[in-house]
Amino acid sequence: MARLPTSNRPGSGNPRAVSPAGDDTTEAPRTTASRGTGRHGVFTAFGLAAETQPLSTGLYVVATPIGNLEDISLRALRILAAADAILAEDTRITRRLLAHYGITTPLLAYHEHSAEAVRARMITRLQAGEALALVSDAGTPLVSDPGYKLVQAAIAEGLPVTPIPGPSSVLTALVVSGLPSDRFFFEGFLPSKSGARRNRLSTLATIPGTLMLFESAQRLPAMLADAAQMLGPRPAVVARELTKMFETVRRGSLAELAAQFAEEGPPKGEIVVLIGEAAEEDRRADAMGDLDSALHSALETHSVKDAAAVVAARLGLPKREVYARAIALSRGAENDGTP
Repeated sequence: MARLPTSNRPGSGNPRAVSPAGDDTTEAPRTTASRGTGRHGVFTAFGLAAETQPLSTGLYVVATPIGNLEDISLRALRILAAADAILAEDTRITRRLLAHYGITTPLLAYHEHSAEAVRARMITRLQAGEALALVSDAGTPLVSDPGYKLVQAAIAEGLPVTPIPGPSSVLTALVVSGLPSDRFFFEGFLPSKSGARRNRLSTLATIPGTLMLFESAQRLPAMLADAAQMLGPRPAVVARELTKMFETVRRGSLAELAAQFAEEGPPKGEIVVLIGEAAEEDRRADAMGDLDSALHSALETHSVKDAAAVVAARLGLPKREVYARAIALSRGAENDGTP
């Protein structure tokens, strides 16, 4: 059996892998063992052969590599080789992956600009008994891409939807970041304009867990500057070109990373940004600030008791604690001569 290359890093002596995102890596040499056929043929890749059995009817959501072509699973290769058609976000990108493994399954475009009529045709094909594979440009479909509409439509029609798990840039960045992974929140892309971005960051500030963001390389310096200002001294990670030739993981505080990229300018490649939770004392200070602001507003129109009850219900805090704080604020206002 042919041995699979174990690395695509410089100096490893192994073939470089082509990036599904079209980066500066090059396609590894095809082996004579790599070939594939359609739904009922024999699939062989790197000396690994299996008879492709007919697939059951349904939509198969297939994860594909985020950079290194060796990261695809054998099951994913089998599904892609045996499907009646592959629905791809960008057929040019997916065609490179299929060519690398000798898969000749027909490709159909399915992306965010696809009309509802395109989804309707795909549903009709599924209802006719076909097996369709859905892929994104890279990684796990439906994470920041339009595939969920087709999945929703298939579920609404009672058609089978089968996940074929595999690479994900979000989880890959999380496990290499060194930040807590027990609780995390994936935001996707923040707004492109600074004002809207800061507003969204202020909302995210109270989320208890690691924040995970996608960002374009060009907007990264500005986004880090806004995050440092709105979120304070939190630990952060910028992961770039994960699993590719020039993979880098930069760690530091938000302020440090913002300063570094402000000086260096935008990097190249695909970016995932992770931001750790605020320190306990910072969270307490933020919570107290939110509580005081809410109580000041409520005390303008309510008694101390009623204001405490309203704010406790809104913020989900213990009534006794909120009432004690309301009394303190009310007495402080009286001492200041505030009407």
